[in-house]
Amino acid sequence: MEAGDRKDLHKKYHDGHYGYPITNDNELFGRLIMEINQAGLSWETILKKEVSFRNAYHNFDVRRVAAYDDADRARLLAAPGIIRNRLKVNAAIENAKAIMGIQAEYGSFLKWLEHHHPKSKEEWIKLFKKAFRFTGGEIVNEFLMSIGFLPGAHIDNCPVFNKVMEHHPMWAKD
Repeated sequence: MEAGDRKDLHKKYHDGHYGYPITNDNELFGRLIMEINQAGLSWETILKKEVSFRNAYHNFDVRRVAAYDDADRARLLAAPGIIRNRLKVNAAIENAKAIMGIQAEYGSFLKWLEHHHPKSKEEWIKLFKKAFRFTGGEIVNEFLMSIGFLPGAHIDNCPVFNKVMEHHPMWAKD
């Protein structure tokens, strides 16, 4: 990938997605999958593979992924466009099942997040470790910053900061 293309890839994510609230459970799940798969890799690698992740995980459809079986696991572990790591693949499937349970209890993944807001980063990490797989401190922090539940995605003088604030991220409601 050319340097200009890499810069455009990061700019598109930074300016149009990072820190903006997400209200759709499938998209929240998708962001969690992306953050989990970033562990040990660059965010650029994950951004380049986002379309492949969407295709491999049925557009991050929580219900479909929760129903994946051994054949789906094998398909994902052989899919050339995603990260083929057994722990990360298993985490995606098990986390989809966890979200299904959360949806049954709270109505949605988003409502579960809102129910537990506000929490400190450390409290969120403990909560995520109880509820999900493969969710260490950095993954939880980046996931919550990227969806507007924790501050830090943009600094005050970043040109995108005010655009994000227009969408009323949860961290700003404290």
